[in-house]
Amino acid sequence: MNIIGSKIDEVRIDGSLERFTRDLEQLSAMGIGAVELPAHGLDLVINGRLNLKRQAAVLEILKNFNFAYSIHSPNPINLMDKNETLHADVLLATLEFARQIKAVAVVYHAGRFIPEEEFNIFPVRGLAQRERQELLEREALVLQSISAQYPDVNIAIENARPYLSQSPYCYGEFIDQLKNQVEAVNKKNVKINLDFGHLFMTGSFHGYDLIEAVESIRHLVIHTHIHDNFGGSVHHWEKQQTHQLPFGKGDSHMPVGWGIIPIKSILDILLPDYKGLLMMELRNRYFDAIPESKQNLTELLVPR
Repeated sequence: MNIIGSKIDEVRIDGSLERFTRDLEQLSAMGIGAVELPAHGLDLVINGRLNLKRQAAVLEILKNFNFAYSIHSPNPINLMDKNETLHADVLLATLEFARQIKAVAVVYHAGRFIPEEEFNIFPVRGLAQRERQELLEREALVLQSISAQYPDVNIAIENARPYLSQSPYCYGEFIDQLKNQVEAVNKKNVKINLDFGHLFMTGSFHGYDLIEAVESIRHLVIHTHIHDNFGGSVHHWEKQQTHQLPFGKGDSHMPVGWGIIPIKSILDILLPDYKGLLMMELRNRYFDAIPESKQNLTELLVPR
C-alpha cells in the first residue's frame, strides 16, 4: 500500500522550527504517513553549504516522529544557469541532508532555458535548437556528476507548469522531453517526480494527451506531487490565489477532489507498479483541508 503524505509548506514555516514542529504534530494527528520537507523553508542550506547547526536541530525534532520522508530542493536551483555558480552546491547540500534522514527522493525542478527570475527583465525570446541542446547537455552532465556522488539518494526531476507569456521556457513542460532528458542522464537514481497539477495544465496548454504521456513514463516515475486544479494557465505575475480561483485559473494546488484533474485515471496507470509516496502538495491556505484531501485520495485508490 502506497503511503499518503503531505508537504511542509516552506512559506508557512519560513525558518521557524516552532512552526515546523507544530505542523508535524498536526500532520501526525491527521494520520499522514509521510512528509516532504523543504530544504529552503528550514534554512538547511545557506550560501551553498549545509547548515550543520540547523541540521542538528531538525534531526532532533524528527526523532519524535515516525514519518517517511522526501525532500524538496530549493525552487530556484537551475543546473542550466550559467550565471549562478551555486546551483550544484545547493543541490549537493540538499542531497546530504536527504541522506541523513534516509529520504526516499529529492525533488528537483527541471532546468529552465529561461529562468523564472528573468521573466520580468528580458523580453520573450526564442532559443535556437542548438542553444537548447547545449543547456540540456549541461544539465545532464551536472546531474550525472552529482548523482554519482550520492548513489544512495534518488533525484526526482519534476515536470513543469506552463505560463501564458513565456512558455515554452522549460523542457519539463513536455513529458516526452522530460523522458528524453532522464534517459540522457542515464543514472539509476535520477528519475521523474510526476506533478499531477503541472501535467494537467501543460497537457491542456500544449494540447497533448496526458494519459498517453503518463503511459510513456510510468516506468520512470519514482515520486509524485498530487493536487488539483482546473487547468487554466496564467501569466507568471499572477500569483494571488483569491483572484485566480473564481476563474479556475492557475497552479492552484487545491485538495484532491476540488478540481477536475482525472487523478484516478492517472493513478490507475501508475499503480500497482508504482511503489513511491503519494505526496499531496497543497498550498498553505488549504492546510485545514488536508484530512479531506487525504480521504478523497484514499477513496480513489479503492479498486472499482
